[in-house]
Amino acid sequence: MGVDANNARMGANLTDWGATFRLWAPTAKTVSVRGTFNAWSDHPLAMSDNGYWFAVVPGVKEGDQYKFYVEGRGTTGYKRDPFARSLTFDPPFPECNCFVTHPETFPWHDSSFKCKPFNELVLYQLHVGAFWSSDAQGKDQRPVRPGRFLDLLFRLEYLVELGITAVQLLPIQEFSTPRSMGYNGIDLYSPEMDYSVPPGNSDFQHYFDKANELLARHGLSPFKQSDLDCQTKQLMALVDLFHIYGIAVIFDVVYNHAGGDFGDEGIFFLDRQSPGDNNRSLYFTDQGWAGGLVFAYWEQEVCQFIINNASFFFNEYHVDGFRFDEVTVIDRFGGWNFLQNLTDTLRYEKPQAILIAEYWADQNSVLKPHRDGGAGFDSVVASRLRQTIRATISQAASGKNASLDLDMLAADLYPPYKGAWRAVQHLENQDVVRINNQTDRQPRVAALADPSNARSWYARSRSRVSNGLLLTSPGIPMVFMGQEFMEDKYWSDSPNYFADCLIWWDGLKSDRAMSDHLRFVRELIQVRANYPALCADPINVFHVHNDNRVIAFHRWVDGIGGDVVVVVCLREETWWSYQLGFPLGGTWREVFNSDVYDNWVNPLTAGNGGRIVADGTPLHGFQSSASIVIPANGIVVFARN
Repeated sequence: MGVDANNARMGANLTDWGATFRLWAPTAKTVSVRGTFNAWSDHPLAMSDNGYWFAVVPGVKEGDQYKFYVEGRGTTGYKRDPFARSLTFDPPFPECNCFVTHPETFPWHDSSFKCKPFNELVLYQLHVGAFWSSDAQGKDQRPVRPGRFLDLLFRLEYLVELGITAVQLLPIQEFSTPRSMGYNGIDLYSPEMDYSVPPGNSDFQHYFDKANELLARHGLSPFKQSDLDCQTKQLMALVDLFHIYGIAVIFDVVYNHAGGDFGDEGIFFLDRQSPGDNNRSLYFTDQGWAGGLVFAYWEQEVCQFIINNASFFFNEYHVDGFRFDEVTVIDRFGGWNFLQNLTDTLRYEKPQAILIAEYWADQNSVLKPHRDGGAGFDSVVASRLRQTIRATISQAASGKNASLDLDMLAADLYPPYKGAWRAVQHLENQDVVRINNQTDRQPRVAALADPSNARSWYARSRSRVSNGLLLTSPGIPMVFMGQEFMEDKYWSDSPNYFADCLIWWDGLKSDRAMSDHLRFVRELIQVRANYPALCADPINVFHVHNDNRVIAFHRWVDGIGGDVVVVVCLREETWWSYQLGFPLGGTWREVFNSDVYDNWVNPLTAGNGGRIVADGTPLHGFQSSASIVIPANGIVVFARN
């Protein structure tokens, strides 16, 4: 049973003969572990180097419950393990216990999965609790309880058909409130308890059967019930099945602060120093942010705790990347070196994983590698194109005689980074279209496109233009849940307070505009996948005409070609004979026309009959030109081959 305390893993870790327990509590007087394995009596931990406490406890098995009991200089009492992988439903939060779990017991099926290259990613951002939930009869449960990890299995094939290549889950780490966006996490290693279903719950069989149905369709061995008996395994099953169906999983993680309400047994004042001075709370500064506290980035152990957390999700949950919330705050509070060590470690451990920063200062600096003084992230959440497309659509919504500034749109189609995939482009996200955002809330695209009627032709057609620009311009496009079917309501993570802010899935059966728009987005994503030029870096915006309300750009793959021309019009009447330059002469196929999707299949589609011939005189900097039809408030895509 000899184990080196200094090299043991943090938290509780099973061995062949029991478990090791390790906790960092440098000023504690005594630390013991109590659990079901010792009838909740004390098993003392010994102090080792640098404030670490350690014990080897025989007889511990998977599923046992435990907590640490800490005698500090200020208080004495229970503390949850900051590295706990799972927490109990009974007792519930905040008195919940920690579970001893063994991650190697989960039967992964995803060994052949490979994430798409960054430039081929199409992200779908969703909130587990608000996206979807149902009972065994298919009745929506979101008004009475949050959605669960396994609820996503009932929308997995929908997402596959949509064509997205990665889901970006809003934070799933344990938070104290029953409902939350997830940005107030307090137990960073444990998935949110309310996103899981206890095995004894009447709904469990419903989820268990669905998981095995999805496995069977790929000829894979089924889960046993014990494979899904806690929130850790249910989240693992979610990632596993998404991988099997070809979709990567990206976690949104919050390392700029933690909390809200920590509770007495949480990570706040873990070694139970005298409360009052947050600079003695071990993990945190005395600086507040977003209702919680900023981490103490000057402490090596705190930085390692966070870095280990991201590595943990790589190793135990097979995640494919991260979106890091408000990296600007980490930088502001002295965490630049921490960011460099974070990205260095994660790139070493999983170089194919994408690391996305939300950073609102000099974005080029956060993208530079560590060796050049940068923070070493792969991509950033970009806002310029979102703001410009929204401004353009808002101008168009003012009427056919309103002035449009397409020059600004033209300028912002070029991401200001070397590598277009370094920009995650989007029209909506979890913040800007949230009902209770009191600072910078913006309408959803359908409502922006026609504020008087989000289902009018104006709303439908301008929504197609908006999403068409997103999906044909350089960068990694991200779609926010419901955007793909013209959801026009703000969203909320608390549908029990905002019952009218749920994604309206039933609209896909009863609202023609929604089902048509879903088809439009789905088939344009497929066009993006079929034509590598739309995933490449180069773009040449070769025609901008504000009065005509037309903008056109050329996409291609360096050294290969595969030329594509995208033409966008925000005029309220069709251009029946618009002379436009083309980079090559000869036949171009019309591979996409947004007008087809208005009352699918639109019998009055204004189009080009599937092809045009560029045999006209030189124009717009090209040697050839053609007379084309551009539908009103439309987008058409031409391809050379």
